[in-house]
Amino acid sequence: MSFRALIHVQHLLGTGHVVRAAAIGKALAAEGVDVTLASGNRIPPTLDTGPLRIIELPACKSPDAAFKRLVTLDNEDVDETWKSARVKASIQALEAAHCDLLLTETYPFGRRQLDFEMTPLLEAARRRSRPPLIATSIRDILVRKKQLWKERWMADQALTYYDRILIHSDPNFIQLADSFPFAAEVDHLVRYTGYVGGGERPPAEGFDGEDEVIISCGGGAVAESLLSAALEARPLSRRAEDTTWRILIGHDISDDAFAIYRSSAIDGVVVERARRDFPELLKRARLSVSQAGYNTVLDILVASVPAVFVPFAQINETEQTQRAEALAKHGRAIVTPEENLTPERLAGAIDDALALPRNRHSVRLGGAEDSARILLQDLKERQS
Repeated sequence: MSFRALIHVQHLLGTGHVVRAAAIGKALAAEGVDVTLASGNRIPPTLDTGPLRIIELPACKSPDAAFKRLVTLDNEDVDETWKSARVKASIQALEAAHCDLLLTETYPFGRRQLDFEMTPLLEAARRRSRPPLIATSIRDILVRKKQLWKERWMADQALTYYDRILIHSDPNFIQLADSFPFAAEVDHLVRYTGYVGGGERPPAEGFDGEDEVIISCGGGAVAESLLSAALEARPLSRRAEDTTWRILIGHDISDDAFAIYRSSAIDGVVVERARRDFPELLKRARLSVSQAGYNTVLDILVASVPAVFVPFAQINETEQTQRAEALAKHGRAIVTPEENLTPERLAGAIDDALALPRNRHSVRLGGAEDSARILLQDLKERQS
């Protein structure tokens, strides 16, 4: 018997969530599962979704790093009419998929602002004559909440609705208890998969990336301070002023803003849009400079390239700082705060990072494939 799966994903600022969801979907598809990916935001053009059936839900995003509001892609606040349409679309996707597996990315360990949609979706799944296996897919580190009741709510939702919690990390590196106070209560549902990503990408063109400093910012929506400092830091570096600096700018930054960044580049600095061959560029590079998002950090670990992290830490964000500091403890990176970042401070961090050894700290990969294996085993046991 072949299985059907529905994966629900919502990215609000960066693109890491949909990248991981698509990777798991493709791994399930490779095992013969019919996979539908329901996305609550526009899928980035650099992402290959392969054999997945895509459903575009009414799209929303966060207008800023506070994550207090949801807006449409036209920056209009969502209203009750929009919410009703979103709930209807998600439940229709569930019904159309006839799924044996419902996988929600992040929720309930984040995305609480989508609970107006997610609890009805979960209830609809439970009401089916043959309810699907319900699993959640979460990254290595959760954003800590100031109010403990919010984390209590996460655990309660997981215990009420979920059969499996997949954590995409290496437990020898980072565990759920490192960022979630109720980890022990949900431990019986948890399986660690290793990091999701690190798969094959297109080869880099020509000699691009060779001995370069590669500056990247994911989608780019919250990277202004890093990009501005990087444009001016090259002549201030003692160890990297003699090589090309390549600044890769994501598609969340408008064409007008991109044109300004490009026109501001000095000699020796190349500014271009984000590239699908980014992981291959890193393997050739002298150094990586970036924020500390999940996918970027994974690419850096695989490439074994020295790194400078400027973790995104606006408002109440703690996830990237914690991830960056974990790598720094392993001697893999230099961390410099985003607040009051200057070209001088960035150049100093780059010089410090280039004094680090080319460390090959082994990290558990294959998270998408292990996720598919775990979920298929759960489905088979449920069937029997």
